[in-house]
Amino acid sequence: MKMLRHYFISDSLDDLEKFEDELEARGVATQQIHVLSLDDSDVSRHGHLNAVHSFLKSDVVHSTSRGIVVGVVLAALLLLVAHFAGWTQTAAGWVPFIFLAIVLLGFCTWEAGFMGFQKPNHNYARFEQALKNGKHVFLVDLEPAQEATLEQLLKLHPKIELAGTGASAQHWLIVLQQRLGIGRHSADTA
Repeated sequence: MKMLRHYFISDSLDDLEKFEDELEARGVATQQIHVLSLDDSDVSRHGHLNAVHSFLKSDVVHSTSRGIVVGVVLAALLLLVAHFAGWTQTAAGWVPFIFLAIVLLGFCTWEAGFMGFQKPNHNYARFEQALKNGKHVFLVDLEPAQEATLEQLLKLHPKIELAGTGASAQHWLIVLQQRLGIGRHSADTA
């Protein structure tokens, strides 16, 4: 099932908390809703807000996947050069080149992930200025059948402004989180 992520901006965490409560009361799961803010302590004081995990605020996942692709290409290129240059015809054979290819893949993956930790998530880059201005970004992943609920609730919250849409988390991942109880509010698990 294809989901769509909606982004909203607000300067009131109280209003966002109320908005989240109303969405959940109408069937939108906690795992589908997150708040992105530079003020994590203020978000944590609003016990019912589901904050974006600090790990996902960085670009580590995206950068690591790009590093894997680069590493695979470089490792394959190394093995092709070793084969066509005849270097594998020695007594050592393929072993040193396979080992070097694995090391090259690992290094590219690690280095790209390390660089990703130092950059903000590419999906949130467009909100950087709003976040620096003390605003908060509200993210909600919706199934097509839930879109009408969102439209109805937005009319009740004029201070929450739509800031765009984008690709959602995979539906199967959200369902898995729901079944495992991952991403529930701290007040719900206490």
